[in-house]
Amino acid sequence: MLLEALGGDETVVFAAAAASVQVQVEPVGRWFEAYVKRRNRSTSTSFQELEEEEESEEELEDEEFQLEEYPMLRTLDPKDWKNQDHYAVLGLINLRYRATQKQIKAAHKAIVLKHHPDKRKAAGEQIVEGDNDYFTCITKAIEILSDPVKRRAFDSVDPTFDNAVPSKGEGKENFYEVFAPVFERNARWSSKKHVPKLGTMESSFEEVDNFYSFWYNFDSWREFSYLDEEEKEKAECRDERRWIEKQNRASRAQRKKEEMNRIRTLVDTAYSCDPRIKKFKEEEKARKESEKKAKADAKKREQEEKERVSLILKLILTKLKVFFISFRWEVIANYMNLHSTSGMKRNAKDVINKAKNLQRLDPLQKDEINRKAFEKFKKEHSSVAPSIDNAMPSERFDASGSDGNAAAWTTEEQKLLEQALKTYPVSTPERWEKIAAAVPGRSKKDCMKRYKELVEMVKAKKAAQEQVAGKSKK
Repeated sequence: MLLEALGGDETVVFAAAAASVQVQVEPVGRWFEAYVKRRNRSTSTSFQELEEEEESEEELEDEEFQLEEYPMLRTLDPKDWKNQDHYAVLGLINLRYRATQKQIKAAHKAIVLKHHPDKRKAAGEQIVEGDNDYFTCITKAIEILSDPVKRRAFDSVDPTFDNAVPSKGEGKENFYEVFAPVFERNARWSSKKHVPKLGTMESSFEEVDNFYSFWYNFDSWREFSYLDEEEKEKAECRDERRWIEKQNRASRAQRKKEEMNRIRTLVDTAYSCDPRIKKFKEEEKARKESEKKAKADAKKREQEEKERVSLILKLILTKLKVFFISFRWEVIANYMNLHSTSGMKRNAKDVINKAKNLQRLDPLQKDEINRKAFEKFKKEHSSVAPSIDNAMPSERFDASGSDGNAAAWTTEEQKLLEQALKTYPVSTPERWEKIAAAVPGRSKKDCMKRYKELVEMVKAKKAAQEQVAGKSKK
């Protein structure tokens, strides 16, 4: 793009740009090596440049780290090398488990150049012969830290690691300040990457639940083989080697159990002190109380609706009752006209007047009128039509020869007799003896006589009903 001409200047095009030409080139040297790497890995040039940039940054970091010489290096006892801090021996006391293999090798190289026995001997320093020189500690340090398995074993028992668990008293006052760094330093033992953070008071329920679920199911790679008291390589025979291995396995399992108990104690203490858990529990309690209140209100509304419907039905029935009562006297008048033998027709007004007159009468007069009305009714219905039901007792009975109990039958005796008649049908042998035994105080003849009376009463009732029905039809 051409620049804009300034005051008094002019922009002039002297010649047109030449057309682009495609040229076939072949990489050589280090460019050919880069080309082969890209082709084998199926990556682009930009990706390789990015990768090289990251590698250069790591190398720059490796170059930038500073060694901090261990002041007690010369006083170390080579025989007690297992209890020494290998990172401090190599001057990596600040980086420790975060140190890369390049940094470890560079630190070892620098420390060897300074403390090698030949160099110290050339400088006039007196050297201890054999493995008793402190330089043996440097050799052991690089031997442990350059081997991934041995280094992990040493890292598991890092002497600078703080295994302390805060108490509930400390956590309740400053929960986040106390527990956040503890969980961060213990996260180094996790076999899984992306360990969740403790979070803040604004963390959601899902975040808090995910955090505690992770730590309650914590998978630790920490192991304690570095603390084995016996080395199986020193065993003289196979049986001794097996015994040493058995002792070491038991010791490691016990320490692993203690470690997991420590982690569990940490998580339990944090859970009990976490103000968010208390907040969530209060919210859950409020939610349940709200649901309970909603159910109670719904039940109350349902009960009120039932009462309202019941009241409406009661009002409807009351109105229907009033309606039927208003026509009560017409119904009575119609019944009297239907069953009257005098042929006189009466209306509701006549029935009301007669009822009022009866209410004014003396009680004795009422009894007399009722007695005369019953005698008249009995006289009119004295001629009973023969009944088609000629049922008789199942055994012969002579009333004239009765010598049983002449007392009137009580209601209880009547019920017992009716029940015995149902219990022992006609086909039952010695039926009346069994019926009499079921009715205390009554003999066989008493029961048979009472049964005959009941049969005659039933016949008379049926005859009276048939007579009344025949007159109504006429």
